[in-house]
Amino acid sequence: MHLAALHTLSQIQLNQYGNLRHFLSIEGLSQQHLTHILETAETFLGENGQIINRPLLEGRTVMNLFFEPSTRTRTTFEVAAKRLSANVLNIDMQQSSTKKGETLRDTLWNLEAMAADMFVIRHWASGAAHFMAQSVCPDVAIINGGDGRHSHPTQGMLDMLTIRRHAGKPFSELTVAIIGDIKHSRVARSDIEALQTLGAKEIRVIAPKTLLPNGIEEFGVTVFENMDKGVEGCDVLIALRIQNERIGSPLLASSEEFYKLYGLTESRVQRAAPNALVMHPGPMNRGVEIASNVADGPQSLILKQVNYGIAVRMAVLALSMQGQLEAKGLLDQALV
Repeated sequence: MHLAALHTLSQIQLNQYGNLRHFLSIEGLSQQHLTHILETAETFLGENGQIINRPLLEGRTVMNLFFEPSTRTRTTFEVAAKRLSANVLNIDMQQSSTKKGETLRDTLWNLEAMAADMFVIRHWASGAAHFMAQSVCPDVAIINGGDGRHSHPTQGMLDMLTIRRHAGKPFSELTVAIIGDIKHSRVARSDIEALQTLGAKEIRVIAPKTLLPNGIEEFGVTVFENMDKGVEGCDVLIALRIQNERIGSPLLASSEEFYKLYGLTESRVQRAAPNALVMHPGPMNRGVEIASNVADGPQSLILKQVNYGIAVRMAVLALSMQGQLEAKGLLDQALV
């Protein structure tokens, strides 16, 4: 991304003290910012990975505004907010006044007037969270729960926390492969951005040409169209979900063909580094992106990712609320 655009992202996301105010994208954040999020998330995890409750958002109201269907993201945000003792409202945007002709801007202003402190937003349009943070509700902390094909920053950070806790060595020594539909995946973009910022040794993307975006090499990744070669020696293997609408289209002939060429099977895991980490953002299509014996195998961290997602989202909610209050000069010492 152009330096001017990155500077704008930093200005929107950070307060005057350089601390997190909104969490919209991994772009524009420094290694120090990402490390601070990961270290904060660690404070919500016990020795065995159990979630630790802390009443940091007591008396605050978090509204989940999901314009797209979601199970894991919406639920883990709700759990995260409740474990921080926030009041949580899940707004059914399919039944909102936007269906009656009210503009999105007016809907958000009305929700803000109901004493909302924070919006967690998933939207089909890329850039929607940025628009809301900059132009609609700048005084409410905005957390991006996924926008179009652009970004899914909390998924990227929970993936980084998973790697950090289980890789056994620093990011600077890791080779990470991201496999599947790179072209349409906001998860892939966020993972690539986070891995680059945290200094990963090598980032590989493995996919057929039809599922690679134009100019992908400019993102600082190594491209492989051959799966067997791409996974060789990798420390981390991240399989992406194939969206059903791609199957049978010119982009992807069939699920069987994709699995044959790009499915994460036991034999391919064996080509990676010993004890390579296996990850998937979910929901999984077993027998398409990943074999069941791999998804359920000893190297799989897929369920760990879900658990760590709660801790990461707790960290992002707490830090963003702290940054908003700090910006307004209203910082409650209990949030520090």
